[in-house]
Amino acid sequence: MELILAIASGVLFGTGFYLMLRRRLAQLIIGLGLLSNGANLLIFTAGGLTRARAPVIAEDASQLARPFADPVPQALVLTAIVIGFGVLAFSLVLAHGIHTMAGTDDIDEIRSGSG
Repeated sequence: MELILAIASGVLFGTGFYLMLRRRLAQLIIGLGLLSNGANLLIFTAGGLTRARAPVIAEDASQLARPFADPVPQALVLTAIVIGFGVLAFSLVLAHGIHTMAGTDDIDEIRSGSG
């Protein structure tokens, strides 16, 4: 299962980088979202997958019983989701402003000022 998730993460990274190298702002933003999701999947996969118990100590125990789910990668992914959403929202607003000012979403036309 971890191999499948690692391959899926690689596909998301590759597709995200490919779309970020395109000339259109919409493709750049979609690539940024795919790259963010690939990073989240990579962190989650690197933390190890387990269908074990939650990391909660029972009342009659003094320590956690193995195997238990590691909460650190889950917290990192949750933080990365929030940061990725903020970056994506900012880039959408920025792209909308650029599109209304320049009248195009082609990056080369925006640079040359002919749009």
